[in-house]
Amino acid sequence: MNLRLDPDTLARPNGFVHVVRSTGRDTVLVSGQVAYDANGTIVGRGDLALQTRQVYGNLAKALAAVGATLDDLVKTTLFVRDLDPEKARIVRAARAPFMAPDRLPASTMVGVSSLAHPDLMLEVEAIAMVAPAQPL
Repeated sequence: MNLRLDPDTLARPNGFVHVVRSTGRDTVLVSGQVAYDANGTIVGRGDLALQTRQVYGNLAKALAAVGATLDDLVKTTLFVRDLDPEKARIVRAARAPFMAPDRLPASTMVGVSSLAHPDLMLEVEAIAMVAPAQPL
């Protein structure tokens, strides 16, 4: 079970929760996802909203490979190239359809000067917690 909460003693968060507690679950670690399609082509060159949608779509596919969904996320770290308040707004708006308001993960957004390819604008790594796997 994953318990999500925002203590009254902390500022109100925007698009994330402050604390997630998980008990009796398996940990799923997902490498940083970027805006590549299944063929390795960058989607949305110069369009942060489109890249964000591709990244969260890729993240959903990575989680599905182990029987998890975006609802199972407990922590994300977002790396945004040349982050500023407008880019943060764009990312939050573009990822909103992927995130159930009552299932938001703890999250950190970090500005970086570059990513692995100059046309990439966003990378998201994630941690999810899922029901324990059955032994083989």
